[in-house]
Amino acid sequence: MSVVKGPLPLRLKLIHGFGAVAFGVKDSGFSFFLLIYYNQVLGMDAGLVSLALLVALIADAFIDPLIGNLSDRTYTRWGRRLPWLYVAPIPLAFAWVFLWSPAGGEAPTFWGLLGIAVTVRLLLSACEVPSVSLVPELTSDYVERTTLFRFRFLSGWIGGLVMMVLAYTVFLPGAEGRLQEGGYLPFGIFGAILMAVSVIGSAAGQHYLVAKLPENKPPPFTVKGVFAEIFDAFSQWPFLIFAGGALAAYVSQGMTFSITNYVNLFVWQLDETEELLYALVLGSSVLMMFLTVGPLHHRFGKPKSAAIGAIGSLLFGLTPYVLLLAGLWPDAGSSASTAIYFSFVLFGNTLGIVMMVSATSMIAEVIEDYEEKTHRRAEAAFYSGNWMVQKCATGAGIFLTGQIIAFSQLSSDAEVGAVPQTVLTDMIVTYGSATAVLAVLAALFLANFPISRDDHEARVERLALRAGQAAPTQGATAGDQPHK
Repeated sequence: MSVVKGPLPLRLKLIHGFGAVAFGVKDSGFSFFLLIYYNQVLGMDAGLVSLALLVALIADAFIDPLIGNLSDRTYTRWGRRLPWLYVAPIPLAFAWVFLWSPAGGEAPTFWGLLGIAVTVRLLLSACEVPSVSLVPELTSDYVERTTLFRFRFLSGWIGGLVMMVLAYTVFLPGAEGRLQEGGYLPFGIFGAILMAVSVIGSAAGQHYLVAKLPENKPPPFTVKGVFAEIFDAFSQWPFLIFAGGALAAYVSQGMTFSITNYVNLFVWQLDETEELLYALVLGSSVLMMFLTVGPLHHRFGKPKSAAIGAIGSLLFGLTPYVLLLAGLWPDAGSSASTAIYFSFVLFGNTLGIVMMVSATSMIAEVIEDYEEKTHRRAEAAFYSGNWMVQKCATGAGIFLTGQIIAFSQLSSDAEVGAVPQTVLTDMIVTYGSATAVLAVLAALFLANFPISRDDHEARVERLALRAGQAAPTQGATAGDQPHK
């Protein structure tokens, strides 16, 4: 049952969302800067770097269920989630710094990059899976859950954008800044501190609500039980529909984020000031999402809102490239080109985040559906299943970017304004084609998610009635009896 009855206080929404800043810092680093750092600065082959990141994501994806299951089974006087949120951020901070300062300032081996990337992602999961699993524990309200995810996405994007703005203005300034090694270590140190503060601060702010012995003592942990639970999650039809749409959406997101620095530098030829404005445009799009996703859910529901976001984001995202290739766009690098490009980015990114918020919020409804069928709750199992999908898909997206860069034959020492047009055309066409296919698939799956708001609210009422009629130990699984 949920901890808070009725509307959630604004303070709690802000504090809970603050924990997602760490995820935003990680996403900004991995998606926007890591590939270009290891490729253009340290000289590693782009295809090899993207392969290492893909393997790291897939390895991490299969570790996530272990973390989620352990989180569900953590049985302490501080509850199930807080011990993870107090411990994991410290080694995460050290690993993050090491990622941006390889030994001797030289390119690591493939296995060296793979090892540190897996370590960072594993420790980030140990923070993010327990944190997001608190959402269905805090409230069972359909609207309030969306609100919590709005704050999580807002905080995550703020964390990522803070790192992006500081990268463009302080750590890696100028068009050549990202191509020089010196700023990456300070970038990593600042990000590490921000990660640790956000996760520990958020946990401390929610301590008074969730720091209590869980109602039921869980069964013992087994590896077999972990993957049986994940298999059970993926056998639930609503979760399977969600996973199909999320898979396509996350591949597209990983590809778009990781190619952004390439297209901004070599296609749109943004200068230092314009790079900063680009980050502010992304920030404005997050605020637009925050204001629009609630009304969209009220009018259309979460599934249709997700589909609208997917198709709308595709149209706004690809139109500038189509017009550029058709010769109907101002000269790249001109003020007119940049201004029009930013307007498309603003609306395209807004709709893309609407899709992500809507889809992620659907998972919470799957939890009660599963509880009604099995008499068991498994928040972290479903969210770790989501992370499994997200990480495999995001890794695939980054891998695709690496292959697109390799296919277009962009050299590792490319100069802004001097890249042959054939190289840029190949990059744009392959990226745009993949994006279009993925967006259509995401919209088709997410629009057919089978749990509506009415379904969810009726289910919550049935569960409350069943809980009120059941004996204290009724419905518990073996080894899952209430504590004394």
